[in-house]
Amino acid sequence: MRVHIRLRLHHLYISGLILLLFKSVIFNIIFHLNILVQLIFWSPIFFFLPREDGWKIVKGIAWTCLWFQHKTIGSTFDFRGIENIPENAGCIIAAKHQSTWETYTMLLFLADPSYILKRELLFLPFFGWFAWKMDVVGVNRGRKGEALASMTRNSRVQYKEGRQIVIYPEGTRKKPGAEPNYKYGIVHLYKELDATIVPAALNSGLYWPRRSWYLYPGELVLEFLKPIEKGLSKDKFKATLENAIETATNKIMDDSASSKNPPPKHLYEKSA
Repeated sequence: MRVHIRLRLHHLYISGLILLLFKSVIFNIIFHLNILVQLIFWSPIFFFLPREDGWKIVKGIAWTCLWFQHKTIGSTFDFRGIENIPENAGCIIAAKHQSTWETYTMLLFLADPSYILKRELLFLPFFGWFAWKMDVVGVNRGRKGEALASMTRNSRVQYKEGRQIVIYPEGTRKKPGAEPNYKYGIVHLYKELDATIVPAALNSGLYWPRRSWYLYPGELVLEFLKPIEKGLSKDKFKATLENAIETATNKIMDDSASSKNPPPKHLYEKSA
């Protein structure tokens, strides 16, 4: 009897994984097709629009991606701390980066966003053309000294224009629970621009892992934290930023791990 129950449970587990993989593959196909089709559809008029109207189109694409994820995977979303984003003023959003999800979700709450991203992405068909149009900050990471100077110069102009500049301080997507590794770039911008820095925490990697076809149902959280005070030393600022993001991110992920719809334990080392 016990053997029969175990076999039955194993069969249900395998069936669940197959169904989840099927849903994940369907979503990935829809996700990429949705973006490609809309970029092609809007291209004839997009490049003649002012940036303000251009962002409306991009945000519309982002909303459709969230809708497809909700309907296909069963994901839900919780957006917190939007009141911490300065109104009618420039700022830098320094965000945790775990997944593709935040790259398009974050801009939904920014009036005139910009992104600091790899310069190579600007040469991609459609995506790169749209990014050029929206005047993002492309960085040639192969030349560190030149890249830092260029990033600072372009960010200063956009910051003075009152734009919200998104940067991922660790430079790449990190596995949830992995040791943080914050780069110097955000520290440099903080000091050189005397910038308002808004940290952002999230848990997207628990439900949409990097380098994986799998997506898992659950609540994805994006939280904008209180801005960091100006005038700190470089070391103090770096420590304050890292502590703010990591503490809030770990709290969100701990809550996810103990929720009614927790992610797989292997995706969050601290919950394993």
